[in-house]
Amino acid sequence: MVRRLQTVLHAKAKEEPDRRFHALIDKVWREDFLAEAWKRVRRNGGAAGVDGETFADIESYGVGRWLGELARELRDGTYTPKPVRQVLIPKKQPGKFRPLGIPCIRDRVAQTSALLVLEPIFEADLQPEQYAYRPERSAHDAVKRVVRLLYGGHNEVVDCDLSNYFGEIPHAELLKSFARRISDGRMLKLIKAWLEMPVEEDNGKGGKRRTNRARKERKGTPQGAPISPLASNLYMRRFVLGWKALGFARRFRSEIVNYADDLCVVGKAPAADMLAAVERLMAGLKLPINERKTRCLRCPEDAFEFLGYRIGRIHRPTGKGSYTGTRPTKASVQGICRRISEMTARRHCWQSPEVVVERLNRTMTGWANYFSLGHVSPAYSAVNRHAVQRLRRWLCRKHKVKFGTFVRFPDERLHDEYSLMRLTRTAMGLPSAKA
Repeated sequence: MVRRLQTVLHAKAKEEPDRRFHALIDKVWREDFLAEAWKRVRRNGGAAGVDGETFADIESYGVGRWLGELARELRDGTYTPKPVRQVLIPKKQPGKFRPLGIPCIRDRVAQTSALLVLEPIFEADLQPEQYAYRPERSAHDAVKRVVRLLYGGHNEVVDCDLSNYFGEIPHAELLKSFARRISDGRMLKLIKAWLEMPVEEDNGKGGKRRTNRARKERKGTPQGAPISPLASNLYMRRFVLGWKALGFARRFRSEIVNYADDLCVVGKAPAADMLAAVERLMAGLKLPINERKTRCLRCPEDAFEFLGYRIGRIHRPTGKGSYTGTRPTKASVQGICRRISEMTARRHCWQSPEVVVERLNRTMTGWANYFSLGHVSPAYSAVNRHAVQRLRRWLCRKHKVKFGTFVRFPDERLHDEYSLMRLTRTAMGLPSAKA
């Protein structure tokens, strides 16, 4: 029933670009929509919010009973979102952090139920240049599109970096984007309430404090909230449409490639001219550009980084010639190596080798499944060497063996007996170098 209604909403939105939808809020508290929302939130897992309520608490209380109470609050208009618990996630750069908002499970389920209604409508409006959080689209597709444009002679690139994109989206303009398709006042009120949720964070003295910058400054959508990806795509759509409507795409023979808050403009006109147009549009959208990180360049003479990949000139292993391609960035390789080091730290010596190796294999596989485009062999070799060295050191510490001897834990034993995986193109299901 959920999928059937989503199909109908998407078809109507696609057929009638100017249609505004009403009477949507009653779908949010429907039993089947809430049940599907619960399944998705439960599958994603995650920590508890400020109320401390966990999935185990809800399941012991009774999921049906819990969803029924949430449905009643939504239907009666007594539902009020609780504050978002903020945690700081380390960035690739040492000492820098990205704020992540963790809503309560109750709010995550309510938002997800609303998304089941809203996403089919707005998916019909999103532009082909947008690749994030969409069905049958991925970061790989965005990277491949950039490479295809470069091969098509679009060598001028604006590598654009937005300063705190999710935190700078203005509420008034964003709500207008929602209201362009939605005439249901209660649904719009609910979306506004989610955008203005207070934030609970550490006060630096061992306690907690609550702030409400979003409501005070009328901007921002919390990263980590289910509504945030749709909001970010919907607002970035304004930039993509503006680029085409104002004639920049035709004038510069250019195309935008966007994934969430990452974007680059690839064209045939001078990159400096394209950057001036980007700055003009972003100023109108009230989105600040990070001037220090934004670059104008010509590829493949100059390489740039996009979605964890370095895009530029790749020299062939034979030493004969080069081509425009991709490879994992140094920061991406360093990041996975740091994670491997953390999993094989001294404090984990109490664990069994089977558990440690299983975690290593799962982490390395996930990393390699993403970093599978282009010239990956050198990166895979570096990760393999680091994993072998760290696992050998961990086993020596666990068994109180002097590190430096390879007799007891040679590479072959780590791979054959302990089942530590080797990252290779063929092992990850990729074409071999020969192919």
